[in-house]
Amino acid sequence: NSGANIADYDLPILSARVDELFGNRLIDDELRPEPLLLCDHAAAAAVSQLNADQRFIFEMLIESTLACSPGLFFICGHGGTGKTFLWNAILTHLRSRQKIVLVVASSGVASLLLPKGRTAHSRFKIPFDLDESSVCGVKRGTMLSELIQRTSLVIWDEAPMTHRHCFEALDMTMRDILSEHKAENANIPFGGKPIVLGGDFRQILPVVRKGSRSAIVNASITSSPLWQHATVLKL
Repeated sequence: NSGANIADYDLPILSARVDELFGNRLIDDELRPEPLLLCDHAAAAAVSQLNADQRFIFEMLIESTLACSPGLFFICGHGGTGKTFLWNAILTHLRSRQKIVLVVASSGVASLLLPKGRTAHSRFKIPFDLDESSVCGVKRGTMLSELIQRTSLVIWDEAPMTHRHCFEALDMTMRDILSEHKAENANIPFGGKPIVLGGDFRQILPVVRKGSRSAIVNASITSSPLWQHATVLKL
């Protein structure tokens, strides 16, 4: 999980890759079914409880994901509008069809509300000290890079509280990883993977040490060049 390998500690090198012998444990973990969550009945029940706005967004995101269409979506809604309920419906529907959905959040508390949720920094190895040229600690040929290649959708909850450099680092990393087998993905935001961001800009924004109001606004995802590619949907 730390990104180190046995060569860093002067240990004997394996004659074959462990994941070739035993498989990719990260992919196996994501595909492992969860009791009472991934059956078709549970997926249908979750979808049936969506309201009109939620269902519209649900159908748009499912269609984009199943078509493997690139896209950056931002789901905007204040507390109580059902963003978490919508995430769970999407997760249940796609995972019941053996699709890999990586679900992350900007805070540990928010990640606990989502099945197999992780913090974004933990999942994508985002550095803590960032600038506009930073990238994530994910290298080609690793189990994590293969997981990202197999992923059908990424959901990032509470996105507005994260500095835009985090999204830009993930964007550059995914372009690099996903262009390994398809060169044109280097020119598509997030390497062509559909990305769903969610949150409320009326709540906590990125923390900038001794930052002015303009500095905080400049740190927001809305100030990133990526934002021009975003489709904003409201709950």
